[in-house]
Amino acid sequence: MNLGQPRSVSPPAPAWILGAHWSLAASFEAAPPDARWRQALAARLAERPRRLGVWAELGLHGARACLDAAGLSGLPEGALVRVASRSGPQSATHETAAHAARSPDGMPLPFGFIQSQPSLLLATLCRWLDWQGDGACVCSRALPVTWRLAQSEALAADAPALLLGSVEESGDELATRWWLLLRTRRE
Repeated sequence: MNLGQPRSVSPPAPAWILGAHWSLAASFEAAPPDARWRQALAARLAERPRRLGVWAELGLHGARACLDAAGLSGLPEGALVRVASRSGPQSATHETAAHAARSPDGMPLPFGFIQSQPSLLLATLCRWLDWQGDGACVCSRALPVTWRLAQSEALAADAPALLLGSVEESGDELATRWWLLLRTRRE
């Protein structure tokens, strides 16, 4: 069963990596993910994540697979996390808006509203990747520029690692791509 393409990576690394400061420890790509990706994630976590929308669950699947490819059970202390998307949790956002429009009081369902928030993915990563720290979700159409900015922020914060993810949910088209960068030198 092909659940995506986890791989430990050696040079050449993507051109957007600031090579003087970072090395690529691992990457993962599932675009699109295998039809059984949710079952594989539940098996890996030994339980099914609850109350996550498709977007956050897909992001967790990719991030966990990237760390597995690096042979890590969690992120190093002080690691930064950046997640970029052009669409964000689109299905949850549409469902929440549709429910609010039909609701007599104009209010969305609580879990639907929570699932429509991109930051739910960061909370999910905290729990399942044994991580806490600086994390952000970014709307971006220019990933190389976004990733260079994230690397600069991580350098300024003296972070030992940087987990970068791209998660897309556009209708039935799903994609998750992740890179784990490790600091090569500290000044």
